[in-house]
Amino acid sequence: MTTLAPRVVVVSRPSELTELLGRHGTRAAAAYFLRERGRSLDEVDARHEALQAALAGVGAAIPADWRRGHVSRADLPRFLFAPEDVVIAVGQDGLVANVAKYLSGQPVIGVDPEPDRNPGVLVRHAAGSVAPLLRAAVAGRAGVQARTMVAACLDDGQELLGLNEIYFGHATHQSSRYTLRDPASGNERHSSSGVIVSTGTGATGWTYSISRQRADAPALPDPDEKALCWFVREAWPSPGTGVRLTSGLIGAGQKLELISEAESQVVFADGVEADHLVLAFGQRLEVSVAPRQLRLVLGA
Repeated sequence: MTTLAPRVVVVSRPSELTELLGRHGTRAAAAYFLRERGRSLDEVDARHEALQAALAGVGAAIPADWRRGHVSRADLPRFLFAPEDVVIAVGQDGLVANVAKYLSGQPVIGVDPEPDRNPGVLVRHAAGSVAPLLRAAVAGRAGVQARTMVAACLDDGQELLGLNEIYFGHATHQSSRYTLRDPASGNERHSSSGVIVSTGTGATGWTYSISRQRADAPALPDPDEKALCWFVREAWPSPGTGVRLTSGLIGAGQKLELISEAESQVVFADGVEADHLVLAFGQRLEVSVAPRQLRLVLGA
């Protein structure tokens, strides 16, 4: 048992104002760039101030004798989370998805700096409510929802996790060519715009927009259900490829197999294309419910 004080790791991403200043150098240059396009620096100023206020509120809520860390979204692949950490994601819902795949059971508190702008599905809390949530999380008394994650494993041992969904397809807009093997429906060769495999968390986003256009779409799983749904995007019928297997469900212990029939096909999770796996011709990808889950703090 550790005798160290609890550590709170705050995760955030740069504001739009910070990114504009990084690109243009000065406020005047950034303001001119926006003004020429009918926009104003005022709107990004307001969002920047909201983020800074939320970060300040979170910082004030952390007890003075606790350890603390702060990591930017871009540095997550290089940051080492400790098993006893409590993580606070300050930003949009997508930030929780970005951090989830780097965790191994640590509780996550999502803080929304702009509740009038964000859906708040994963960032449910205001900065002012963090203090009791932290103490409850450290004491093991917090109300926590275990959200299912998706795992994509290559036949060479490489693995990628996602909270919302994984995408398999060509790295460009070329057709993706592969054989799909579904445990319930069988095999089929495809030429398509790729495959989406989603959790119940992702079923409120990209997957939801796909399912709305499919009359035969399967029922989407709940966020804590150990099941995944999958959709083939724009399958093309040809003498060598079919359109029979274009959607389905994967339960716990089942795997969807995708066997690459082209070079330079990729897999990425939660829309982060920079963090991806590459498949060569003939390589096999297995997609399944991940053994790891996101532990999202709901209340104290």
